[in-house]
Amino acid sequence: MSTRHILLGLLAGGPSHGYDLKRRHDDRFPQARPLAYGQVYTTLQRLVRDGLAETCGTDSDGGPERTTYRSTEAGTRELAAWAGEIAPPAPFVTNEIFAKVVVSILAGGDPDAYLRAQRAAHMARMRELTAVKTAPGADLATVLSADFALNHLDADLRWMTTTAARLTTLTTEVHPA
Repeated sequence: MSTRHILLGLLAGGPSHGYDLKRRHDDRFPQARPLAYGQVYTTLQRLVRDGLAETCGTDSDGGPERTTYRSTEAGTRELAAWAGEIAPPAPFVTNEIFAKVVVSILAGGDPDAYLRAQRAAHMARMRELTAVKTAPGADLATVLSADFALNHLDADLRWMTTTAARLTTLTTEVHPA
């Protein structure tokens, strides 16, 4: 995920200061890792340096002074170009679950037990996400984020089921009798 472009997208709604951008990011991307304030301000400084955002004032509201930022025309064009780019499907499998199953087979471990335990962890997470998205008052960002995660977990579960059915063959290929 491009923090640079996410912040430009949040600035598209109008001028904001870093604290507000961080809060809005965490609200709009509820299943993502929360942004650190330092990351927000460092990214804003880079956006200003690159001419994609500019400062447009300061306010204090009785607290510390806060700089307000807005997107520039170049920032708006950059955001539109990024948002229109097709994200290529991953060319390689780099999933930790896949790696652990392969290593377990190679090392003579118990990949079936690992897959059962991993499946249980996935199912528990799916129940949590379902509860989050069906909670009264769940906003659209929360529902979309939960749906995205649920679909990825479901794909993992389907792979685990297929792999568990093939474990005997896989193990025999690696450790012939």
